Amino acid sequence: MFWLQPLISSFIGWVTTWVAIKMLFHPRKPVRILGLTIQGVFPKRQQQVAEKLGSMVAQELIHFSEIATQLKDPEMLKGLNPTIEKHLDNFLQVKLKEKLPVISMFVGADTMQKIKDGMMEEIELLLPEIIHQYTDSLSKKIDIEKMVTEKVSNFSSDKLEEILNAVMKKEFWFLEIVAAVLGLLIGLVQMGLALI
Repeated sequence: MFWLQPLISSFIGWVTTWVAIKMLFHPRKPVRILGLTIQGVFPKRQQQVAEKLGSMVAQELIHFSEIATQLKDPEMLKGLNPTIEKHLDNFLQVKLKEKLPVISMFVGADTMQKIKDGMMEEIELLLPEIIHQYTDSLSKKIDIEKMVTEKVSNFSSDKLEEILNAVMKKEFWFLEIVAAVLGLLIGLVQMGLALI
């Protein structure tokens, strides 16, 4: 039995760490045991975690001004030209003729092309201003911190556990192994001291 001491210490180290990791998420609802209220760390502190995460995301990770800058980028806007041209072609060659059939009798293909070119020039001038106004308006309406805080605080405890386990599964496993090894070492030291 004496020689089992290191293995028992290792097992105790592993079990206590496993229990500690489980207690990050469980019990989900407060439970009273011997006058103490016990609840998993994340379920108990979910609102505070959500607020901290919302604040961190808004201040450190996502700035609306950066998103707005990307949306206003001239190269990004030029990428919209093929879609705009396709819609203009459809409008001028199909829809306009359906709505005003007389136009097709008096307006030739060259004139339609000139109309399209003129409209494209106007759209290219107008688009950056529209995007600028839209992003300015959006920045006043969108509160990234509030959005993240609400999303995280509304996560179910199962979902939160699933996310954290997906991200930290290896780290949790590593902690359990380290605890078992430390328990084994402590058991060996205790056994060595007992033999002295």
